[in-house]
Amino acid sequence: MEDQGEVASYIPELAKVDPANFGVHISTIDHRHFGSGNCYDKFSIQSIAKVLALVMAYRIVGDEIWNRVGVEPSGTAFNSLVQLETDRGIPRNPFLNAGAIVVSDILLSKLKNPREDFIAFVRSITNNTSLDYSRRIAQSEKEVGYRNVALCNFIKSFGQINNEPVDVLDFYYDLCSLEMSCQELSGLFLFLANNGCDVKSKNPVLSESQSKRINALMQTCGFYDESGDFAFKVGLPGKSGVGGGIIAVHPDQYAIAVWSPRLNKKGNSYRGMKFLEEFTTRSELSIF
Repeated sequence: MEDQGEVASYIPELAKVDPANFGVHISTIDHRHFGSGNCYDKFSIQSIAKVLALVMAYRIVGDEIWNRVGVEPSGTAFNSLVQLETDRGIPRNPFLNAGAIVVSDILLSKLKNPREDFIAFVRSITNNTSLDYSRRIAQSEKEVGYRNVALCNFIKSFGQINNEPVDVLDFYYDLCSLEMSCQELSGLFLFLANNGCDVKSKNPVLSESQSKRINALMQTCGFYDESGDFAFKVGLPGKSGVGGGIIAVHPDQYAIAVWSPRLNKKGNSYRGMKFLEEFTTRSELSIF
């Protein structure tokens, strides 16, 4: 399959990843698993972790969360400051950097030990104690995160950040540094294909209504200003990360993770997007 684009070289540690890597893994709600390529190699999931942070915050504060972040597509880049002035510091959606920073602020206020509590929550969904942050990647991102510093302080100036920006950003960089394989990622996100319930334990991670809303947000906002293109070509709720990963969910059927580090101009995996378009077209397994 054709591959174009560049790795996310603005984060030094991500620039070291072999751009030829490619992995895909699908997990189904009836306990079937299929993988290929580098599907067992761990990579930095980056913004895919924003979904997990949102899920945890949504569990804790419920619908109050929508007073802090919107639910509309932005039409702007993932690290844009443009709309925050007009919207008085309320990010358009929780998957923009600004939105995820606000969600991080919520968790920082609500959790006794945010860093430990968040990773414990993620591990609990799949009963996988090996999942962890990468200190190396978090530090690398922190060292060049000038625009995120600007975003957080700008939001703070509108009174929409309650904690100290340096603490919020440290937690945010930890979230984005989470490392998983395609196999682990597809298994982790199965609860969003199963009406919010863990497929093994049957325990609810979210209510059915909350799960529907998270999937809707992934459908409309999961790929920044390329979300419409992904919905048009792939037809699944999904979320990308600048580490080259993509997770996509087919409600009532499966979750699929793809990893290919080269990014297109919108910051999404070029080959990952192409693969998922081919996959849903040939299999006829999309939501449309």
